[in-house]
Amino acid sequence: MGLKSYIKAARLRTLPLSISGIIVGSILGNDAINANLTAAVAAPFWANSIFWLAILTTIGFQVLSNFANDYGDGIKGTDDHRKGEARMVSSGAISPKQMKQAMVFTTICTFSVAMLLINEAFGSENFGYSVTFFILGLASVAAAIKYTVGESAYGYSGLGDVFVFLFFGLLSVVGSYILFTHQINTLLFLPATSIGLLSAAVLNLNNMRDQIQDKQHHKNTLVVSMGSQKAKKYHYSLILGALLTAVLYVQIHYQSPIQYLFLIAFIPLFLNIKVVAKNIIFSELDSELKKVALSTFLFAILFGIGQIL
Repeated sequence: MGLKSYIKAARLRTLPLSISGIIVGSILGNDAINANLTAAVAAPFWANSIFWLAILTTIGFQVLSNFANDYGDGIKGTDDHRKGEARMVSSGAISPKQMKQAMVFTTICTFSVAMLLINEAFGSENFGYSVTFFILGLASVAAAIKYTVGESAYGYSGLGDVFVFLFFGLLSVVGSYILFTHQINTLLFLPATSIGLLSAAVLNLNNMRDQIQDKQHHKNTLVVSMGSQKAKKYHYSLILGALLTAVLYVQIHYQSPIQYLFLIAFIPLFLNIKVVAKNIIFSELDSELKKVALSTFLFAILFGIGQIL
């Protein structure tokens, strides 16, 4: 057991997906601020400490979620014969006690950074927002842990997709925008929905890959409940829905064709739909997880760039 095992448990390949919403919300939020400034004082989003604190906070919550998922599924035996990346608790590389300690440490570190973020964004002048984001921080910790940990784990009752949509999509994009601007823009829920749907698509692929083991261990994901064919149709609707909401946002704010730059990211996503449609051997979907996750990350970058150019 060593640092390498904890790095594996952190599942670094999931991190680009987790920060996609932060990128979109930060780019649009910073652009809204710069709209009221002269070119001489306007600054790019990556020059703002709020962006980096938000990135660190999100990565912390994602790592906590991955640790908790490894722990929860590991002690329940769900990961005993899983496909894809090996899990550290089920393989014995990290003991359940050690993983719990890692979860506590990650929670403390992440929440500390979250408090710095709240202070940096709102200071003492926006007490209402500070309290709201403090509560959202607590909710994020609870959501990260309760996905697979405990008898009432929501990942075992088909609610994982809902929480991924809410936290990776709506909260990530709209929340980041509020951190920059201190105001809510309801139209931001359109790109937030795009990120949320694509994030749910990644989870759906994961659940399609693991459906046999999940069913055996009574992990009733949406895929287990719906069956393979309906899960495939659900997957198509997630990707097409993400495209629709992104296009709708651009049409409302249309100024230049460059705003449709994000369509490039949907090329691999439509190729993924083709692979899913033909899939018979569930374990072969493992490589598609990375494709959709990185495509979502690419979408976030291209969407943001297209809106500010």
